[in-house]
Amino acid sequence: MLDPEKTPSILLVDDDEILRSRLERSFQKRGFLVYTAGDREEALLVGRDYKPQLAVIDLKMPDLNGMNLLRELLDVSPQTRAVILTGYGSIANAVEAIKLGAVNYVTKPADADQVLAAFQASTPDAPSEPDDLEKNPPSLATAQWEHIQRVLADCDGNISEAARRLDIPRRTLQRKLKKMAP
Repeated sequence: MLDPEKTPSILLVDDDEILRSRLERSFQKRGFLVYTAGDREEALLVGRDYKPQLAVIDLKMPDLNGMNLLRELLDVSPQTRAVILTGYGSIANAVEAIKLGAVNYVTKPADADQVLAAFQASTPDAPSEPDDLEKNPPSLATAQWEHIQRVLADCDGNISEAARRLDIPRRTLQRKLKKMAP
């Protein structure tokens, strides 16, 4: 039996039950006390009651924005260090997550080692400052991908509306989204 006083704890918040249980098992094998949540209420309850040391929060869930949950979780458990996990990686979202208090940002698919590395990389030496983007500007393909992701996020994932705002055909946008991020 794990001693909650001495065992590192982590909260996993994701609506994807398969990913959540896979990460839960992986973290347990690495010696963590793991709490899981599939929605906002569960996550905030764990945050209030157990004050986990670490948290992994999915950015996009039905009826839930991971950035809002991050803000609420840090209000009830300020010492928790959080990483945002998402399939919609963008520089704009990463910068926003850091500003809201996340220590890092990881794109899916990710395994437990990648998530733990994101917590380790959140040292002061890690390049997470927006100034680094100005010194090393993104490629044209990356800038385009980031812009599409921002517009899509502004449209709450509605591809038709995003295509209209981008002034491109919906099918073209769908093809671009099927490609891997640059």
